Amino acid sequence: MSVPLAAESIAHIGFLTITNSMVDAWIVSIVIVLGVVVLRFQLREVPRGIQNALEAFLELVLKTADSVTHDRARSRRFLPIVATLFLFILLNNWIGQLPGTGSIGVWKEVHGTVELVPLFRPATSDLNLTLALGGFAILLTHLMGIGTLGFFRHAGKFIQIKSVLKSLRKNPINIMTALIEFGAGLIEAMGEFARALSLSLRLFGNIFAGEVLITVMLSLAAYIVPLPFQALEILVGLIQALVFSMLTLVFLTLATEPPHGEHAADEQHA
Repeated sequence: MSVPLAAESIAHIGFLTITNSMVDAWIVSIVIVLGVVVLRFQLREVPRGIQNALEAFLELVLKTADSVTHDRARSRRFLPIVATLFLFILLNNWIGQLPGTGSIGVWKEVHGTVELVPLFRPATSDLNLTLALGGFAILLTHLMGIGTLGFFRHAGKFIQIKSVLKSLRKNPINIMTALIEFGAGLIEAMGEFARALSLSLRLFGNIFAGEVLITVMLSLAAYIVPLPFQALEILVGLIQALVFSMLTLVFLTLATEPPHGEHAADEQHA
């Protein structure tokens, strides 16, 4: 048994193709929504049990976010986004260790041969989902940046047209400096695509490699031998969810910071 690079199709609803990775993503989404609804109606003024543990966890997350943003208001603003990404990615990483994932399926003809197509596959081992998550995270940072700074101030971090126009009235050195800043801004704009791709490929590569490793171990020995590797994959799943969410937090913080030249201009004016 092997783990194909692309998620396998298991059903069709009209023009929509249902893959086994989509099934796991839907299961995780439903679990998160139901969990939030249940906890919402069990909130008490004096926390206890799960609520007490959850509040302690959120306080820890806020303190960690404060170390990045240095601003409790921004930490609270970013918390729902970062925490949701962390929880969604973590559960999708871990769901692959549940019994039946990769082994329960339907027999279908694939490329001329009949093979067992699993009904369940960790969604984060599908490049389509990780690309969507990476694109969503970077797009959200820009929307937050525009909402905080305004469109033109945020766009000014990448397109330095204003500085070029101002430099035309000055000496050639200032013009050259402005052109260099304009080029650097364009490079930084291209770097945003690299950020999204980096987030996506890092998450996909680690989780997909783990699925391949577990499959190989199970093919060699069904009992005992795969357990250490499954424990390692649980740790890797936690680390990858943490890395993705923390990088998103860093990008959100950078996007909501004023443009680099503003602080220096304000100090010079003062």
